[in-house]
Amino acid sequence: QVELVESGGGLAQAGDSLRLSCAFSGRPFTNYAMGWFRQTLGKEREFVAAISRSGGNAYYGDPLKGRCTISRDNAKNTVYLQMNMLKPEDTAVYYCAAGAYYTGGTKPVHYNYWGQGAQVTVSS
Repeated sequence: QVELVESGGGLAQAGDSLRLSCAFSGRPFTNYAMGWFRQTLGKEREFVAAISRSGGNAYYGDPLKGRCTISRDNAKNTVYLQMNMLKPEDTAVYYCAAGAYYTGGTKPVHYNYWGQGAQVTVSS
C-alpha cells in the first residue's frame, strides 16, 4: 500500500517562501506521477502542480503559476513543492497525491493515493 507523508507546512508571512515535501513509500516511486493540490474549507480540492514519473515534465495550475516549482528526487522517493511570494490567499491545506495512470493530471480523480495534508497559513 502506498503511503504519502507531507511535511514543511506552517505559518508564513506574505512574500515568504516555503517548501513542502512529500515522502512516498510502499511501491516503486517511479511508477507514479505526482501532484500537489490544495483545499480550503468549503471549497473543492484545487490543482496546484504535477510532475511526470521521470521528473522531466512539470505542469502547473493557475493558483500558484509563476510562484511555485514542483520537483522530485527519485533516489529519495520524495516530491517537493517550492512556493515563493506567498499571499494570504494561498492559505490552505496542501495535499500530495500519487497517480499510476495519468501524467499531469489536474483533477483529484486522476490520482490513486493521497497524503494527510499539510496546513499552510500565510498572514498579511
